[in-house]
Amino acid sequence: MIELKTATEIDRMREAGRVVAATLEAVRRHAQAGVSLAELDEVARAMIEQAGAKPAFLHYWPNWAPSPFPGVICTSVNDVVVHGIPGPYRLAEGDVVSIDCGASVDGWHGDAAVTFPIGPSTQQDRMLLETTQAALQDGIAAAVPGNRIGDVSRAIGVVGRSGGYGIPDLLGGHGIGRRMHEAPFVPNDGRAGQGTPLRPGMVLAIEPMLLTGGRDSFEYAADGWSLHTGDGTRSAHMEHTVAITEHGPRVLTIA
Repeated sequence: MIELKTATEIDRMREAGRVVAATLEAVRRHAQAGVSLAELDEVARAMIEQAGAKPAFLHYWPNWAPSPFPGVICTSVNDVVVHGIPGPYRLAEGDVVSIDCGASVDGWHGDAAVTFPIGPSTQQDRMLLETTQAALQDGIAAAVPGNRIGDVSRAIGVVGRSGGYGIPDLLGGHGIGRRMHEAPFVPNDGRAGQGTPLRPGMVLAIEPMLLTGGRDSFEYAADGWSLHTGDGTRSAHMEHTVAITEHGPRVLTIA
């Protein structure tokens, strides 16, 4: 069931979105060579607590996971697509790291992700990040009343496929509101004109994930959470929480 949000409820989700945006910015400033992923998690924890919000990922336990998620943020480095657990690994020059953050304010959620390089980056990495950002922007632009979920998916897929990137077909965006994950599922590739119609009051987490090697496969790590590219090549993940309104898409997870 898809829950439509009122304008007031969307404003409350915007408050959660501000916390997520500020947290991602703080983590990005702190992310340098030699800094551990666990340290980044502590930065995120402090930011969310200081804002009077609650971390949405900490102890989250979906039915496919072997245990609750142990971190405040997901920290996915290089070939880790999503759901990387923050631990002792220390960032190194040339790494590409994705930070995914969720927070709730008064029971309403925000969810966003960024991917960025540590130190100088290669042209291949820059193209990966630029293309993923472009896919996110095109997906957001398609999130308007009268379109369907397939139009958002198609917009993302066209950008990703035209760049030669892989797109894991079982991973994608989702509805969001009182719960972190709600209906509908938002694939990152699809056919225009297909799927659930978009209506004012729907709120979606739109999140393209692109794989450098061009393959769509991924593998679970031994921890049961981290998803790695099937061929060991790098990936990127970018995300915003977006409200469908009569005046067009409203991005809730910006500063």
